[in-house]
Amino acid sequence: MPVWLRTLIFTFVVPGTFAVYLPYSIIVFEKGAYIPAGDWWWIGVVPLTLGLAGYTWCAWDFTFAGRGTPLPIDAPRKLVVRGLYRYARNPMYVSVWCVMLAQTVLFASRNMLLYTLSFAVAFHLFVLLYEEPTLRERFGSDYDHYCRRVPRWLPRLNADH
Repeated sequence: MPVWLRTLIFTFVVPGTFAVYLPYSIIVFEKGAYIPAGDWWWIGVVPLTLGLAGYTWCAWDFTFAGRGTPLPIDAPRKLVVRGLYRYARNPMYVSVWCVMLAQTVLFASRNMLLYTLSFAVAFHLFVLLYEEPTLRERFGSDYDHYCRRVPRWLPRLNADH
């Protein structure tokens, strides 16, 4: 199966479940309907747009530059340090989190806020306890050098490296 198709399937199954289906279920359960949050709902469009665009860009780079998928057992064969990965080491997680944050704002959902914050903690722990040690083992000094140049979460906008 081509890597682009594996990435597409992963996207629908994993981020699709955790960033679309479960949030929809939370919002419908909490609110009883899929209703935007008053006059300020449109503010959620910004993180939604950034999140969707960021995820798409990162998945593209994983697929075509890294020759792998976002699924840890089918990870990129090459260390991806281009695109958004020039500015932060985890832009794909940040992008998914932005989609969750957008839904929190769009639907003014307290339960969605708790879900979104829980995922931020889960992403951080996963990165610290599994992903970084695995990448360090797989890519060695290249990954260490990358970590010294690029911050984990908040982007560095002067990526001159």
